[in-house]
Amino acid sequence: MRFSTYFAPISLALALSVANPGLAEESPANASTPPAPSGLSCEFLRSPERTVIYDPEPEFAWRCGAGFNAYAQSAYRIKLQRTDLPEQDPQTLLWDSGRVASDQSINIKYGGSPLAAGGRYEWRVQSWNSQGEPSAWSDPQAFKMADEPSPLATSRYEVEASAESPTRVVELEAGEYLADFGRSAFGFLKLRFPTTTRESHTLSVRFGEKLKNGHIDHHPGGSIRSYLVKVQVPKGTTEFTIRPPLDDRNTSGSAIRLPESVGVVAPFRYAEVSGLPTPLESTHLDRVRFDYPFDESASSFDSSDDTLNAIWQLCKYSIRATTFCGVYIDGDRERIPYEADAYINQLCHYNVDSEYALARHSHEYLLHHPTWPTEWKQHSILMAWEDFLYTGNSESMQHHYNLLRREKLLLFAERPDGLLDTSEEGFRDIVDWPAGERDHYDMCDVNTVVNAFHYATLIRMSSIAEVLGKSEDSELFERKAESLKLEFNRQFWDEERGLYVDGLGSQHCSLHANLFPLAFDLVPVDRVDSVVAFLEAQGMRCSVYPAQYLLEGLYTNDQSEQALSLLCSKKKRSWYNMIRAGSTITLEAWDREYKPNLDWNHAWGAAPANLIPRYLVGVRPVEPGFRKFVVQPRPGSLESFSAKVPSIRGAIEVSYSASGDGYKLKVAVPGNSTARVGLPLLAGKPPVHVTHNGKPIELRSEGQHCWIEEVAPGTHVFDASLTAPQASQVLRTRTLNLLTKNR
Repeated sequence: MRFSTYFAPISLALALSVANPGLAEESPANASTPPAPSGLSCEFLRSPERTVIYDPEPEFAWRCGAGFNAYAQSAYRIKLQRTDLPEQDPQTLLWDSGRVASDQSINIKYGGSPLAAGGRYEWRVQSWNSQGEPSAWSDPQAFKMADEPSPLATSRYEVEASAESPTRVVELEAGEYLADFGRSAFGFLKLRFPTTTRESHTLSVRFGEKLKNGHIDHHPGGSIRSYLVKVQVPKGTTEFTIRPPLDDRNTSGSAIRLPESVGVVAPFRYAEVSGLPTPLESTHLDRVRFDYPFDESASSFDSSDDTLNAIWQLCKYSIRATTFCGVYIDGDRERIPYEADAYINQLCHYNVDSEYALARHSHEYLLHHPTWPTEWKQHSILMAWEDFLYTGNSESMQHHYNLLRREKLLLFAERPDGLLDTSEEGFRDIVDWPAGERDHYDMCDVNTVVNAFHYATLIRMSSIAEVLGKSEDSELFERKAESLKLEFNRQFWDEERGLYVDGLGSQHCSLHANLFPLAFDLVPVDRVDSVVAFLEAQGMRCSVYPAQYLLEGLYTNDQSEQALSLLCSKKKRSWYNMIRAGSTITLEAWDREYKPNLDWNHAWGAAPANLIPRYLVGVRPVEPGFRKFVVQPRPGSLESFSAKVPSIRGAIEVSYSASGDGYKLKVAVPGNSTARVGLPLLAGKPPVHVTHNGKPIELRSEGQHCWIEEVAPGTHVFDASLTAPQASQVLRTRTLNLLTKNR
């Protein structure tokens, strides 16, 4: 699978290339001095001064303007100096790159004298736009080298503490108070007494995630948290810390241990306090919470559908709140990293914050601490590829290529026909979890789901090998993928029913045996309608984990309304049900009915945090590091949305607004990148008239979109108009879809 070929299913087949009508010539950034580079990062970190840098040759990146001030770079110059030496020391200035003619603004490797272990440094950059005009120098960015540098270690932040006051405090009974912090978070309580306590007294505090009849639920079931702590407050106390008790379930075995600086924490939204010497007010207590640093302003989404907006907020917050271990974990019940959980977490984190180090660290941790399911091992290859696709940096793939090839590609389990046989000892196929969510899947030795993943990993390993210059491997994996696709469709397809069976020898056609082939582009065009119709009839007959792939498959096969219906569903198997249950972080399962021991803080349930930006808004990288990306909105029956999607080159802003006779699409392309913009067809036909920044353009459609190629940095407005019959049909369709969705 050649590198350029791999991206075809991501960006769809190329339509007729239409010349950009010239915003680059009109943009103020190209008519005057470009703004100084901003958004500097070292080793992907926005604030490297908050940690240490391990790589002795770190990579630098910056952003070339935004909005109307965005520009394409033609050259750069970097200066780096050491800051912990006297200014007159000749070693102060370690690197002056000089003017380098290049359009690269990410992954610029340090090229000066060796950086000293423990040394402190500062760097800045100047850039030139496409007209050769220089910017001012950027503000400097500081960083510190680790005492023991290592090219194999990934720099990341430590989790940080922050204090939050309750959103409300109510007196439940005489002397008993309920503090509500609005949303759950991992932490502990800190109490402040308005006056020094005159006598020693006993304080009772209950931590909880769930209410029942206005009180914290003492027996919420599953792994939903409810802890009672009784502590003795000494005489003369003015401030007192109350921590939840240590829980052996998530602090032993393979669980991630928290550092001593964090201590014992638990998830809670509510605290009930009794035994206080004075009435409790909101100014008397804080929740001290722990999170990996998170930029709330990096992303946003708002639409004409209030349910969808609430789901977005739930899922975005879930990504922040579950980072308290400094590595992606499965949830509070175990606090163990798992590959499939981490993959969904990775995609979500990329789409709610411009943060890449935590995902890479989690991926590399799992390479050396793998878990048991067959498909989880295969997810490591998916994680490696997304790391490269979103960062444009191949160092991690290079370091771990042999491990990925040897242990994660599972070539040793191939039969002569290329299908994987996982009947041997050491394999435990999972399909879905818990087992009751498998739609009665027939667990065959040669099963459809594992082989669908095998195809996906071969495709990505071919591209990985090509990036790394391993052409023989790349061609081998490409041939294997092509052969596997033929065998997959020959041996797993049931012609009579028009569906895929669960495995060789099976007569059962499950949801899973069909959703994964659709998501991984294994279904031939003439079979797509049959598979899609089956998925629509089945609905969400799976857990929160394959819901990621179910919606991916629907979106990439232009079933945007069906996907939107599942996103906004209010049935028990829905993200809305998590909100209805009372949680403020996504659940491990749709409901306790499907997983009795579920917890209320599982990031693998937060898939809409990536599905909405990547498929509904439609922003996805086409070239590694967002050098080029696609904007392919699939709004379905939504009347409007606006979104801010982070990327390593800067925020990508997209807004869509439908009217009776057409729609308007606005796209802000960040500096030093280009976009391929797809205008959605309405009523199955292209708009009759389209303007780009007020200038008429002619388009040809491809699939369910019309395409504009090579859209330059800057702000672009596309106005699409429909004929009267088209507009009437669109209105009828939108009304019908809304009525169907709300039934």
